[in-house]
Amino acid sequence: MTLMIKRREDGSVNSWLVVCILLIVVSLAAVGAAGWGIYRYMQEKNTVQSQIDDAVATKEKQVRTDMTNDFNQAEKLPNRLFTGPEDYGSLSFNYPKTWSVYVSQDGSNGGQYQAYLNPVSVPPINGTGQQFALRVNIQTVDYAKTVSTYDSYVKKGDLTSSAIKVGGEDATRLDGTFSDGLRGSMVLFKLRDKTVTIRTDANTFVNDFNALIGTITFKS
Repeated sequence: MTLMIKRREDGSVNSWLVVCILLIVVSLAAVGAAGWGIYRYMQEKNTVQSQIDDAVATKEKQVRTDMTNDFNQAEKLPNRLFTGPEDYGSLSFNYPKTWSVYVSQDGSNGGQYQAYLNPVSVPPINGTGQQFALRVNIQTVDYAKTVSTYDSYVKKGDLTSSAIKVGGEDATRLDGTFSDGLRGSMVLFKLRDKTVTIRTDANTFVNDFNALIGTITFKS
C-alpha cells in the first residue's frame, strides 16, 4: 500500500515537472516573440522616421531654393533697356537690371559693334573660354554666309538649329556647344546690310536669354 502511494506521488511530481518545463518553454517563446516584435517595430519606426526626416529636409531645401530663386528673379526687375547705335538699326531689348554692360567696339566708322552683358560686372573680354551672360555682335557680313559657318557643328550634333522670329523677322537659333567649348544659345538675324548675333554662354542664363529675345526690336 505504501509503495503504490509513493508511485502516485512520483507520478504527480513528474507530471508537475513536465508542466513547469512546458510553461517555461512557452513563456520563453512568448518573451522571444514579443522581443522580436518590439525589435521589428523599432526598426520599422526608425525607418519611417528616417524617411519622414529626409522628406522634411528635402522639402525645406526646396522651399529655400524656391525662395532664393524668387528673390533673385525679383531683384532683376524692373528691366533696363539696351539700345545699340542708331546707324545700326537702333537694336534694343530688355535685360535684367542686375546686369552690367560693357561696349568693347562701338561701331564707329562703320566698324564692328560688340557689347557684353553679365551679372554685377563684366569680366575681362580677352580671357580664353570666358563666359558671359550675353554677347551682342553687329557686323557687315552676309547673313546666310554667317549661318552656314555653323553647319558643320549642326551636322556633328554639337548644335541644334531652328528657325524663329525675332522682332518680327526671320532668324536662326542655335543651341548647344560652340567652337570655343562653351555651351549656350544664339540667335542670328539680318539687320539692313548687317548680321546680328546675340548669344549666351551658359545654360544658367537661358531663361533670361529667352525672355530677352522676346523683347528685341530694331529699325529695318
